[in-house]
Amino acid sequence: MSDPTPLIPPGPDTPACGPPTLDGGVWSVTRHADVCAVLTDPDFRVPEAAPGPPGTLGWLRGTVARFSRPDRHPARRAAAVAGLADCPPDGLRRDAARLTAEELDRDPRAGSARLARGVPLRVLAARLGLADPAAAVPAVTVLAAAYQPGAGPAAVRRADRAVAALVAMSPAEPPEALANRIGLLVQACDATAALIGTAARYAPAVPTAALLAEVLRLDPPVRATRRIAARPARVGGQPVPAGAELVLRFDAANRDPAVVTAPDRFVPGRSVLTFGAGPHGCPGERHALALATGVVDVLRERRSGTATRPELGPARTRPAVPR
Repeated sequence: MSDPTPLIPPGPDTPACGPPTLDGGVWSVTRHADVCAVLTDPDFRVPEAAPGPPGTLGWLRGTVARFSRPDRHPARRAAAVAGLADCPPDGLRRDAARLTAEELDRDPRAGSARLARGVPLRVLAARLGLADPAAAVPAVTVLAAAYQPGAGPAAVRRADRAVAALVAMSPAEPPEALANRIGLLVQACDATAALIGTAARYAPAVPTAALLAEVLRLDPPVRATRRIAARPARVGGQPVPAGAELVLRFDAANRDPAVVTAPDRFVPGRSVLTFGAGPHGCPGERHALALATGVVDVLRERRSGTATRPELGPARTRPAVPR
């Protein structure tokens, strides 16, 4: 009989919880209370993206709510929320389950990795009104690879072409609404695929919604996010100067023993920070979970008895790419 509360150790690069530390000029924030405090304090801001020519990666990053300064963020976030108006979570879940079942009927050996990326993006692209949801999948995948700062010139050129393709297949609307519609697809790409892929490894006898919530805590697809201090402040008792860069470690804060008893145990119903909090909290949390639930429900039904037991290994190691 499997352990009802299996042990899932953290990945080897997940830091322990403790006071904020300065490493290479960047503050690492790991405690649950400290991460929450920074996320909800308007004096800590997301790094702003520079604008670019229309229809390019620079244009997209400079126009989406994700990288916007405080005076522009509310209107751009509202555009993203409006884009989700035709995406009811229950409908997304049903569409994802139907498409997953169709893909497995067509190819019973279809890997969870392919389904984890392709199905959510096709479903969401269709609901967002893109003319060719299947063609949107590779374009969004290329774009997501260059979305965060630091992409090389070749990746940026590929992303520019992907943005142009996505603009061409999207409904006609004002540039700000269009950019945030495409931004929803990018935000759903890697994170949702990683959540589904990780959940498919585990087989505790709990409902899928509970499985996903605890996977988000123990093995989060988004492990960190960045903030910049707009003025001098204190975080966890440490003085932080204006302009300082902070990396907020969701992977550590989700296992903070001050908040979670037996933090390495799989016990659904715990506090989870992975979707963020405050003004930049993810507006599509329910939608991402609905897409993941639809895919994972079908995978669990089709592959019952074959999934890897969670106690066999720790959380996977992923680059701590702040978002």
